[in-house]
Amino acid sequence: MSEPGPVRPTRPRQVRPRAEGWTQRKDADGRPLLQFAAPKKGMPPVHLADLTPEERVARVKDLGLPAFRAGQLEKHYFQHYTSDPAQMTDLPASGREELVHEMLPNLLTEVRRLETDRGDTIKFLWKLHDGALVESVLMRYPGRITLCVSSQAGCGMNCPFCATGQAGLTRNMSAAEIVEQVVRANRLIAEGGLGDPRRVGHDDERVTNIVFMGMGEPLANYNRVMQAVRTMVDKKHGLGMSARGITVSTVGLVPAINKLAAEDIPVTFALSLHAPDDHLRDEMIPINSRWKVDEALDAARGYFDKTGRRVSIEYALIKDMNDHAWRADLLASKLNERGRGWVHVNPIPLNPTPGSVWTASEPAVQNEFVRRLNEAGIPTTLRDTRGKEIDGACGQLVATEEDRDVAATVPVLD
Repeated sequence: MSEPGPVRPTRPRQVRPRAEGWTQRKDADGRPLLQFAAPKKGMPPVHLADLTPEERVARVKDLGLPAFRAGQLEKHYFQHYTSDPAQMTDLPASGREELVHEMLPNLLTEVRRLETDRGDTIKFLWKLHDGALVESVLMRYPGRITLCVSSQAGCGMNCPFCATGQAGLTRNMSAAEIVEQVVRANRLIAEGGLGDPRRVGHDDERVTNIVFMGMGEPLANYNRVMQAVRTMVDKKHGLGMSARGITVSTVGLVPAINKLAAEDIPVTFALSLHAPDDHLRDEMIPINSRWKVDEALDAARGYFDKTGRRVSIEYALIKDMNDHAWRADLLASKLNERGRGWVHVNPIPLNPTPGSVWTASEPAVQNEFVRRLNEAGIPTTLRDTRGKEIDGACGQLVATEEDRDVAATVPVLD
């Protein structure tokens, strides 16, 4: 019997990113196509939430009404969550419907809603005025209610693992279309439509947290997203939310990150990183061909320096693609090179999908990845992914053929 030979070291298995079930759009040089410029078509009529408080007053005056009518409309919309003229009895009956139609035009028509988690998670499919479809996800947690909002119909970032980007960018959403998702969610909560409020135990519930992690790349629609954020945090003329409860995410548009840092609105900033090395991230996140990992991390650190707000790093753990122990060590090293106490990592578990390259890490591998980051002094928390059963989790928001068939039967409301 021969002596056993020495055990040969084996390299960790490396799965390469690729599109599955669809063809990723490429440019003339064969690189994934990035779409920054949104089509100009299809923008909705101007709405109260598209305007600054001063512009709202001017618009009301242009309609031949006194300035204080703008404040009355703001109260109905932002505090009572209504666009129904019949409920606005403090407005003169004569001309009321015309005023409301002019200032609060309908923006979203609900096509369908899906529920899971005993009614604590609801995914909405909305039809915009031009027929474009977007989704938002409402989630009740102990002590807070979070709404995941869309900022674009479709997405131009063309990431191979994200369902939203498969059809490309249809158009940017208006500031009011973004805000309307929050108002409609608040209306549903006020009507008792989100799970059992007794589990929270107080009246006057509303959305407390916003995450710009629905359809679209928020920073590619920068001006409208920031107008929506200003309206969300405006305590006198808007929704009066805390900026700290609003999270704006990006795949890494570095100039826009720097611009966001200078806004003096202390929202939470999240960088969807998903790989610490350019070799892999170039394939996973096509924008990495413009701004590399170190540039994105430098901008993220700059955001912390300007605002004092700790940055979140989003990292979807994918089996044999980006979940290697050495990548956890590299990520920790890159973050610690930029100092301590400025960042938190949120690894995101995927759904197990047998046969797909985009499948969940093994639990032991996932736990080791988290352990290494924590051991290196990087605060790390495995993210709770709500809504997976209704395709409402990270990267799953997309209008399906079934959605489009249903939407075709639903008329857009005036």
